[in-house]
Amino acid sequence: MPIVQVKDLIEAGVHFGHRASRWNPKMRPYIYGKRNLIHIIDLRETVRGLLRGYRYIAQIVSQGHLVLFVGTKRQAKESIEREAARCGMPYVSERWLGGTLTNIRTIRARLNRLKELELMWLPAGENTARIDMLAYMNSMRNESGKFELSKAPETAEIRRYSKKMVSQLSRELTKIRRNLLGIREMNRLPDALVVIDPKKEHIAVKEAQRMGVTTVALIDTDSDPDTVDLPVPGNDDSIRSIELMLSKMADAVLEGRAALPPEQQTPIRPRPTPAAPAPAGAPNGPSAATPNPAPTPAAVQ
Repeated sequence: MPIVQVKDLIEAGVHFGHRASRWNPKMRPYIYGKRNLIHIIDLRETVRGLLRGYRYIAQIVSQGHLVLFVGTKRQAKESIEREAARCGMPYVSERWLGGTLTNIRTIRARLNRLKELELMWLPAGENTARIDMLAYMNSMRNESGKFELSKAPETAEIRRYSKKMVSQLSRELTKIRRNLLGIREMNRLPDALVVIDPKKEHIAVKEAQRMGVTTVALIDTDSDPDTVDLPVPGNDDSIRSIELMLSKMADAVLEGRAALPPEQQTPIRPRPTPAAPAPAGAPNGPSAATPNPAPTPAAVQ
């Protein structure tokens, strides 16, 4: 059976493009027609693009490669974080920092700084390998989302600093986590980017071109399809349209990982939502991680 039904695409509003006056003429092959001054996207091309992207993502993941999910627009932020966490791949949902791909050495230096700042909140002598740092650091935050010194253990290094220094370190930690939390475990360059709206993420697309990274992108009628390798024509402003495309790419990742030999399959660690602070009265220790359900491979036509 096909990976997606046309009925699902229509219900998600994938076929709605931008106003005809805002179109990019290079999108002509992907446009079915025009209605009420709005371009209608040819869903046959959308299905073809999804199928090509699905097969490619599943193929490279089955070879042990990484896929980076990119989408910083408001409509895509939540879906990017959820689907990337579901398939265990890195993501960028807040802001694309220039040089994320082309200047990976500097990015790694900032990730090392992130680990240094997080270690300050751990009890003295604690083994980081036994702790889920994402859940633990979330437990250090108050209801407003800020790090609260009173929740740190008595033996934590952060308690040795002055109130002003704690405030500075907390702001630095919050800033790095906001921008780099999704790629903290990306220890090498990805082999593919799944991009929502390459017109908005043009810096990420240019870096991918320079580094030879394949891009699979959801493009609307105002985008240039020549800038991406595997375009998926569709509405990039609808939340349901974005969710549909990302869910299929995440399914492709899960299918590719299922094809790996057992010794190469890494368990997917569940990621708590970065923006959700711990409720009042929550324990300071790391929360126990619950295993993810086994992924079900999606069928490809």
